[in-house]
Amino acid sequence: MSRIGKQPISLPSGVTVTVSKVNEVTVKGPKGELKQPIDRDIKIEVKDNIIELGRPTDQIRHRALHGLSRALISNMVKGVTEGYKKEMELVGVGFKAANQGNTLDLSLGYSHNIIFDLPKEIKVSTAQEKGKNPTISLESNDKQLLGQVCAKLRSLRKPEPYKGKGVKFAGEVLRRKAGKAAGK
Repeated sequence: MSRIGKQPISLPSGVTVTVSKVNEVTVKGPKGELKQPIDRDIKIEVKDNIIELGRPTDQIRHRALHGLSRALISNMVKGVTEGYKKEMELVGVGFKAANQGNTLDLSLGYSHNIIFDLPKEIKVSTAQEKGKNPTISLESNDKQLLGQVCAKLRSLRKPEPYKGKGVKFAGEVLRRKAGKAAGK
């Protein structure tokens, strides 16, 4: 049996969950509202501030969907109560980041600046402290969207393995390579 799928999800106060006829789960809380379609085979029960998910059979497909659906709903509940936050660093000489509203202006060593428009669901802030790398802070209640935007930002200039220059997550440990072999 799925260990993740069997765990109940407890709802904090101020969070409401509704399940439509087509198995679309809507979670409302203090930080917003999220919707997620769930496979029709998965049964969702909401009672006494606890969500429980069930599956009809032990087929591989149903077992996989059981744990996935539970994780998605759990992430939605956490998102509308606490929210998610990711920090990114720009490592490299002359790399800069500035934001105006939800538009990021990135200088990543190319011949031109990169203007990156963020979705309205994401709040962004940039910081540039002397002696430290520029940082970008992204906040949202949608974990999937936040992860997708961070991956897109990272793909603009991935960290290279020799000097570590590029856009990376704060605290990310990079595998470094040695340079040219010295001498014969």
